[in-house]
Amino acid sequence: MTHRIPHGSGAKGPDELRHQFEQARSRLGRADVKGRALTRAADLRDKAGAMTVQLRSSAAQAAQKHPRPLMVAGAAGAAALATVGVLRRRRH
Repeated sequence: MTHRIPHGSGAKGPDELRHQFEQARSRLGRADVKGRALTRAADLRDKAGAMTVQLRSSAAQAAQKHPRPLMVAGAAGAAALATVGVLRRRRH
């Protein structure tokens, strides 16, 4: 990194020192904001990728445990209706 102010050459007064300090703060602040933004973006990409893998895994496990919950519920309802129909016919 190159320095605009050579080492050993101090400010010639408090105003110049404040000016040099503000310039250095400005340079470092911009670089730091950009670096933090890039780091945060990379972290968010990693987090999104991990969540995608986790959701796909959860969905695959749920599909294996409960192949078609609506079809099973529908079949159970149809069986219940058929049972009620058979019981009604036996009474008459």
